[in-house]
Amino acid sequence: MRLFSRSGEKSGLLGNRHWPDYRPFMIHKNIVLMSIKFTDAVRQALWDEMKHDPSVLVIGEGVPDPKGIFGTTLGLQEHFGKSRVFDMPLSENGMTGACLGLALRGYRPVLIHQRIDFSLLAMDQMVNHIAKWRYMFAGQQHVPLVIRMIIGKGWGQGPQHSQALWGMLAQVPGLKVVLPASAAEAYAMLRLGIRDSDPVIFVEHRWQHHTLSNKSSLENWHQRDLKQASIVHSGDDVTLCGWGYSVLECHNAAHALEKVGIRSEVVNLRIGHRLDTDLLLESINKTKNLVVHDLHPEQLTPAHSVVSKLFQLLGDEQRKKVKMRVVAQPNHPVPTSWHLAQHSYAEAPQIIEAALALLGRLDLLTTALSFLSRPSRPDAPNQDFCGPF
Repeated sequence: MRLFSRSGEKSGLLGNRHWPDYRPFMIHKNIVLMSIKFTDAVRQALWDEMKHDPSVLVIGEGVPDPKGIFGTTLGLQEHFGKSRVFDMPLSENGMTGACLGLALRGYRPVLIHQRIDFSLLAMDQMVNHIAKWRYMFAGQQHVPLVIRMIIGKGWGQGPQHSQALWGMLAQVPGLKVVLPASAAEAYAMLRLGIRDSDPVIFVEHRWQHHTLSNKSSLENWHQRDLKQASIVHSGDDVTLCGWGYSVLECHNAAHALEKVGIRSEVVNLRIGHRLDTDLLLESINKTKNLVVHDLHPEQLTPAHSVVSKLFQLLGDEQRKKVKMRVVAQPNHPVPTSWHLAQHSYAEAPQIIEAALALLGRLDLLTTALSFLSRPSRPDAPNQDFCGPF
């Protein structure tokens, strides 16, 4: 079963790119009762797959800890036992190799790195072994392994605990990189990833953990088309796109731009290892303007690959009409001090500025920025932004 294809073929799953769970809403008691947090959706996906398949294992530093990796593994060991849910030593390379062996022996391990930075110690296992195993054995052996990696800046994480890095893995043939933008997507992508016969890198941002989705949007998870991008917010003036948490920042920017009469189309790219060019071309042919947001440092960021790919696919006349910009992070490490780190974030304000620059309407910048919902400190999650999914 291969559910996250690297090829460009159309999916055999549900083909609707406009998901019903993408709706902004104000948080009140009734909404909360009908909603599920991102962390709870991840935990529920692990629970449901472990109940469905006894070969599923959950392994990681801090898995049985009282905090349960931001709450995503709470109660799993108590229910499924220490033989299926267990801690691991500070030996990322060795444990990743052990999970490769488990996968080859018929298990479906879920390996969790609380920081994607820690996974650098296991690059040899991921890049030279896990990614290439199926190819080297002519498809006779598969590696059904999910590696959860948590990214995100803030709270004084500093230069060694705040990097994105998933772009390095997305360019490795044999690895499938998925970045859910909502709790509903996290639930579906994690369950589909665990059932996939090939290795899946599941990337989540810490600032997504408090965001909500409607509980009903978790239904029919197996029918969802997660190979293609989706339109989160429709518009015809400018296209904003990104992966995972970037989609929330684009959506936040779109609502502020809407207040000043700019209609933005927000595209959730979803998959890091391949690009849904059909939907993006359809969007930019309509809007003629594109802003790509990325959590990597600007130099050689995956966003530049998006711009380059689209530029190659556009015709000569289209290239004269379409304008594109990348909004990424500065090319330097993130400071630990929040007084300094507040200048290290390129998010909704910078997306708005880039969009208005493309449209020649920078005169609207101050007004548009006044409509943004932002945290008082730039290194803390925006708790007011609990939607839009």
